[in-house]
Amino acid sequence: MAPALGLNPGFPAITPAQAQAAPNGLAWRHAISTFGDVKYPAGFKRYDYVKPDAPKGGVVRMFELGTFDNFNAVVDGVKGSLANGVGLIFQSLTTRSLDEPSTAYGLLADAVAYPDDFSYAIYRLNAAARWHDGKPVTPEDVIFSFDALKKNSPMYSAYYRHIVKCEKTGEREVRFTFDAPGNRELPSIAGEVPVQPRHWWEGNDAQGRKRDVTATTLEIPLGSGPYRIREFVAGRSVVFERVADYWGKDLAVSVGQNNFDQIRYEFFRDDTVGREAFKGDQLDWFTERSGKQWSTAYDFPAVTDKRVIKEKFTNASSGSMQGYAFNLRRPLFADVRLRRAFNLAYDWETSDRLLSNGEYHRDGSYFDGIPEFMATGIPEGAELQILETVRDKVPAELFAAPYKNPVGGSAEAARNNLREAARLLKEAGFEIRDRKLIDPKGQPVTIEFLCSDPGDERGVLFYKPSLEQLGMAVNIRTVDSVQYQNRLRSFDFDIVTAGWGQSLSPGNEQRDFFGSDSADRPGSRNLPGIKNPAVDTLIDRIIFAKDRAELVACCKALDRVLLWNAYVVPQFAFGFERAARWDRFSRPDPLPKYGVTGFPALWWFDAEKAARTGKRS
Repeated sequence: MAPALGLNPGFPAITPAQAQAAPNGLAWRHAISTFGDVKYPAGFKRYDYVKPDAPKGGVVRMFELGTFDNFNAVVDGVKGSLANGVGLIFQSLTTRSLDEPSTAYGLLADAVAYPDDFSYAIYRLNAAARWHDGKPVTPEDVIFSFDALKKNSPMYSAYYRHIVKCEKTGEREVRFTFDAPGNRELPSIAGEVPVQPRHWWEGNDAQGRKRDVTATTLEIPLGSGPYRIREFVAGRSVVFERVADYWGKDLAVSVGQNNFDQIRYEFFRDDTVGREAFKGDQLDWFTERSGKQWSTAYDFPAVTDKRVIKEKFTNASSGSMQGYAFNLRRPLFADVRLRRAFNLAYDWETSDRLLSNGEYHRDGSYFDGIPEFMATGIPEGAELQILETVRDKVPAELFAAPYKNPVGGSAEAARNNLREAARLLKEAGFEIRDRKLIDPKGQPVTIEFLCSDPGDERGVLFYKPSLEQLGMAVNIRTVDSVQYQNRLRSFDFDIVTAGWGQSLSPGNEQRDFFGSDSADRPGSRNLPGIKNPAVDTLIDRIIFAKDRAELVACCKALDRVLLWNAYVVPQFAFGFERAARWDRFSRPDPLPKYGVTGFPALWWFDAEKAARTGKRS
């Protein structure tokens, strides 16, 4: 039965212009939103936040930490900014706007249709969509991509677990069928499939060898997006060049964007070397991760004479938790009292003062940065009702007291916290023998922090003496980015710095973050290995929330349960991004609310500024 126009709660109303027949009596829509209204109507010309006539040209040189060994976006392994660059090559069916919290518009697809129960979604491909070799993007490409990603990528396998089938239903149509009705986020998730060229993958490379979508590769890939890879030096640099005849350059979602002729990524082993390269004008843009360096390392002449600009950009687009995550797969970390003792030993306030010049605040929520989702006070109202359904599976304390991290910042506070940590350890069956902490099985407690770069190592070196005062033997191991990712995939660590970014519309990704089914799946983002039935129940409530109010209450409940179980020692949070740049570029003003820096997509090379700044080194 065809739905009445505009009756899907939280989804955009269908305009008469959109109400043309789609399969099964549905109506085609130009946009999709999990909750809330759609800002831009059918037939809109561009986003409000872009400069439509931004000049094209110029080169921007970007910093990237670590190295790389893969351009295959199907298998796990394309990380960091390089993943953003590869994202400029491979497009999805839809793309999100940056001035709305959860709305996506057509990119490779020009329309979507779905029933009121959200049991499936049909996407219609744009007839103009082309690969860089001129061949059309087809439903077969979408099906191939979905199947390959779900089979070979741990991340996408989890993300698409509720999409059971992708099939061709028309010359330009693909249908995604879901495992159950009611999951209102799935139509949007289906639109995020990064589409790969089937014909390219089924062909041979320049040496005549059959390509393998399941293997890593450094062969330059074929894409459909605004950029392609021009050249690279394995592990050191990648140059993306703008595609002059890009098929989608006049789409409303593309106007005013992708303005640089080239985007160059230079790879460095650590931030210190990259920062010096930036100072020497070997890089144009440097995102600063260290609060202390932001305060002390930018006193060179180019900053004084304004040829280099330092700027903080507000991040209203996401929330997060970052902390030292315990590997619960290791029996040592099974007791929550041990995990709480680790938190008591972490004098975050002193660490922030000495290492970061007081730039940050401490993480106190898994949704830090999105106040409406953050658990505060004691549970009440709808959140309390939700928590009552899992009362026997959660720490009793969470009903009676708000969650609070220990507070340090002085020698006296640090001593008091260590005394409380020692008390908890003794209560849990640990004891001190010959100044060593011995676990309940009689074994000395030895732990290893796994780090990916010297910046992480610096923080652990501060933390280490406090843990040693409790009798623990503490080792620090820093490995290169490829080895680090391999060890994370196989959960080969004791403690690692982990982070979970949260969107303004949490949903199915929570299962990959914290769900029991993902705990032992290689490559999942459930790094602690959380297996908690209460958490699983709350995640399901989030996914099947019927309105925004229920979603908010469920997120607060999940936040509270995760915090009280002490799966991580919370580190720091901040609602901004720090960036330094050589003053050769311009941008729209204001930037979109959810775009953070918007760089490089919304910016452009400014020849007049570049002339004043001086010739690049």
